[in-house]
Amino acid sequence: MDTAVRSGLRLAIGLVLGACTAVVELAFVLLSGLALLPVQAWPRGRKAVLRPVGAAGRWLAERERARLAAFLGIRCSPVYLDGQALRYLAARWPLGLLGAVVLLCAVIGFGYGSGIVFGWVIQDVQHPMDLVLTSFAGFLLLFMGAQGAVGVGTLERKVARRFLDPSEQEELRRRIEQLFTSRAGVVEVVHDERRRIERDLHDGVQQRLVALGILLGRALRSQDPDHTDQLLRQAHQESRHALTDLREVAWRVYPTALDEAGLKTALDTVVERSAVPVLLDYKIPYEPRGAVAAVAYFVVSEAVTNTIKHAEATTIGVVIEEMGDTLRVRIEDDGRGGADRGGGGLIGLARRTAALDGTFDVVSPLGGPTVITAELPCA
Repeated sequence: MDTAVRSGLRLAIGLVLGACTAVVELAFVLLSGLALLPVQAWPRGRKAVLRPVGAAGRWLAERERARLAAFLGIRCSPVYLDGQALRYLAARWPLGLLGAVVLLCAVIGFGYGSGIVFGWVIQDVQHPMDLVLTSFAGFLLLFMGAQGAVGVGTLERKVARRFLDPSEQEELRRRIEQLFTSRAGVVEVVHDERRRIERDLHDGVQQRLVALGILLGRALRSQDPDHTDQLLRQAHQESRHALTDLREVAWRVYPTALDEAGLKTALDTVVERSAVPVLLDYKIPYEPRGAVAAVAYFVVSEAVTNTIKHAEATTIGVVIEEMGDTLRVRIEDDGRGGADRGGGGLIGLARRTAALDGTFDVVSPLGGPTVITAELPCA
C-alpha cells in the first residue's frame, strides 16, 4: 500500500512538473518556428539559426529526461541528435497539458467525492440524495482522473522512446560497431598478454635458468669439493627461484584456483599475495559463469597490482556485489590518485570488460582516492 501511494505521488509530481515544462516547451516551439520561418530558403541562415535552437532544444530535452527518470521511472538514451530533441519537444507539450487537465479532473473529483464525508459535519444536509449522487460522481471522476494519469505516464514513455531512443536500424548499426570495437579490443588484449608473457619468461624464468645452467657448469668443472658443494647449493636455490617465477607467470596467465575453487578463493589468493592490506567484501551468493568470473578476477588482480606499484596506498578495498543482472566490481584505494586511464593496464581491463558488454570506469583525482568500477552482465 505504501509503495502504491509513493508511486502515485511520484507520478502526480512528475505530471505537474511536466505541465509546467509543457508551457515552456510550447513557447519554445512557437518562437523557434517564428525564427526559422524567414530563413527556410536561405541554407546558411537556416544553419545559423538551427545551431542555438538545437542547443536550447537539447537543454530542454535533458530536463525532460531527468524528470522522466526521477518521477516516472522512464530512462531514455542520452545519445540523440538535436533534430530528435526538437521533434520530441514539439510532440510532448500537448501531452504535458493533457496531464494537467487529468490531474485537475482528479482534484475536482476528490473534492466532490469527499463531500459525502464532510457535508454531514460542516452543514446540515437538506437533500441527502443529491449529496450522495454528487459524491458518487466525484469518486467516478477521481477514478477516471487516476486512470488518465497512468495513461498519460504511459504515453510519456512511448513518446520519449519514439523520439529520443535510436531506431531499430540505428540500434543495430551501433551494436555492430560496438561488436567490431570489442572484437578488436579482445584481439589487442590477447596480443598484449602474449607480449607480457614472453617478457616475463625472457626477463624472469629464462634468466634464472641461464644462471642455473652456469652454476651447474661451474660445479661440473670444479675440482674443489667444497666449492662444488657451494655451487650446487646456489644452483638449488636458483632452481627454487626459477620455479617460483614460473608459477607467478602461470598464475598471471590464468589461476587454476578460479576453475577448481571459484572466484572467491581466487580473490582470497590475490589478497594473501598483496603487499598492501586488501579488504575483500564478497557479497554474491553464487558462482558467476566462467567468462564473468575470469574478467572480474583479472580486473581485481590488475588493479591491485597497479595500486601496489604506483599509488603509494596503505589500504585497498575490493567489493564484489550483485546489482540486478549485473556483477559489480569496485576497487578503491587511499593512494595519491592521478591514475592514467590511457595506461596500458587500464586500457586492457576496459577491453576485457567491453568484450562481455560490460562497462568500465576509473575515477582518480589528484590526491586520491582512486575508484575503479567494472559492471559485467551476468544474467
